[in-house]
Amino acid sequence: MRLATAVGLTLALAACASTSETYPGRTATEQLLLARAADLAVEGLRLPVADGARVFVDNRFFGGEGSGYATSTVRAALSQRGYALADDKAQADAVFELRAGTLSIEQMRRVVGLPPLALPINENLNVVSIPELSLYSRRDRVGVAEFSGFVYDAGTGAPLGAVTPMIGEYRIRSHKVLMMVTWGQQSARPGERDPGDSWREF
Repeated sequence: MRLATAVGLTLALAACASTSETYPGRTATEQLLLARAADLAVEGLRLPVADGARVFVDNRFFGGEGSGYATSTVRAALSQRGYALADDKAQADAVFELRAGTLSIEQMRRVVGLPPLALPINENLNVVSIPELSLYSRRDRVGVAEFSGFVYDAGTGAPLGAVTPMIGEYRIRSHKVLMMVTWGQQSARPGERDPGDSWREF
């Protein structure tokens, strides 16, 4: 009886639970950097067509990660400008063929001292990693969006004009002193249009 009790207590104490997590291709901060850059890029968007015209946004050549959100920002900007949105070319007065110059993330680091290094230690290309040894370093993460396109008549295909590149950037910046003290924007916040001054973010 005592043995059975001891075994039962041991199994109860040894029991554990585990959870499974999935890891998408981009972090939430990276996704928000792209989204905010796309929002900023389309501010003031106008097309060379009459106000109130029905416009079909053709995004066949507008690919890449985040392109769905970016297409929706373009449609929203056109709607706010007073253009009617058409679901297909047959219902449209004009077609806006959209393309992306870039929709991605830039990361830049400036270091006063030595940046992280990977040094080969033998002929087999084995390497040893040396961490950052710095007095001060600064890290910038920037979402960059550039869209452009052209407009043509939905019925005849005749050109109506071009849309010059629309550019948006959303930057967050963090600082580090003596490799330990860190401050600044560590992540992009949902709904935030202006990240503020990185020197004052703690």
